[in-house]
Amino acid sequence: MRKVRKQESLQKAAVNWHKNMETTKIKQAKAFGEMKGKFHYKNALQAPRLTKIVISAGVGSFKDKNKIKIAIDRLAKITGQLPASKGAKQSVASYKTRQGDIVGLQVTLRGARMFDFLDKLIHIALPRTKDFRGLSKGAADEMGNITLGIKEHTIFPEASDEELKDVFGLAITIVTTAKSKEEVVDFLSILGLPFKA
Repeated sequence: MRKVRKQESLQKAAVNWHKNMETTKIKQAKAFGEMKGKFHYKNALQAPRLTKIVISAGVGSFKDKNKIKIAIDRLAKITGQLPASKGAKQSVASYKTRQGDIVGLQVTLRGARMFDFLDKLIHIALPRTKDFRGLSKGAADEMGNITLGIKEHTIFPEASDEELKDVFGLAITIVTTAKSKEEVVDFLSILGLPFKA
């Protein structure tokens, strides 16, 4: 009986936490209020917004075509969207690649999928990263974008139970309308990305 009550109370707590948790979309709407004093915005449309998230993975080292299929499947599970294949532009003998061979995969997320992916990245994936001490502010560029390198795709819950022999890294580029490095770092801090102090 006690176990059932405890389980019910845990379920209620989880539902209340989910209701009270602010999503990335809500935080983006509040960014204007928090940033207008520092950056002297006069209009809410001057505040930075998310445009898209581009996730890319290099699979040029996979010589087995089955491994490339596995990587496509895993990336589709993680992002909820089928990745586009990127072929080699020219043949390079030292890398044993021929023109047209698949060397990378890319997914561009916009709208609801973009916000869902960012919520998952901030609240689930990054806390599961081994020896994680925060993101570097130097990863931001002058055009208002930031690129994060992830060594293992297994930090995402969709791929966590799979074998470790086919692990690949990801590059996640968050594209915003921010005009400077300082602006993008402040904006993404408001959204919940953990930066190093």
